[in-house]
Amino acid sequence: MTDHGTQLWYRRLRKPPFQPPSAVFGPVWTVLYGLMAVSAWRVWNRPAGPARSRALGLWALQLGFNAAWSWLFFGKRLKRTALADIGALGASIAAYIAAARKVDKPAAALVAPYLGWVCFAGLLNEELVRRNPS
Repeated sequence: MTDHGTQLWYRRLRKPPFQPPSAVFGPVWTVLYGLMAVSAWRVWNRPAGPARSRALGLWALQLGFNAAWSWLFFGKRLKRTALADIGALGASIAAYIAAARKVDKPAAALVAPYLGWVCFAGLLNEELVRRNPS
């Protein structure tokens, strides 16, 4: 979020009291992306087969939803559409966890914190929609 107009727009939103400070997001996402990468690497290094292909496909799908959320929320300022996206993101992460568990159980466990954070982010997104209806 480097664009000044976007920063101003975001700062003006009425936020819930449980909104973490802005400084928290960078370190949290750094750790989560690291866990996601290690998880995918572990799955990638398992023997080829349909289960591995399904897990990696779901990993790519969740990554697409992840990227789309930032573009929808900050780039286009579509809070409601971003909320729908984060719901799909959570579902795709859960599907990845289930698929990865069949290939490499530690890989599945590595992304559990990511799913938890995305659920929390979904709650934040929902509250921003509710508190800022326009």
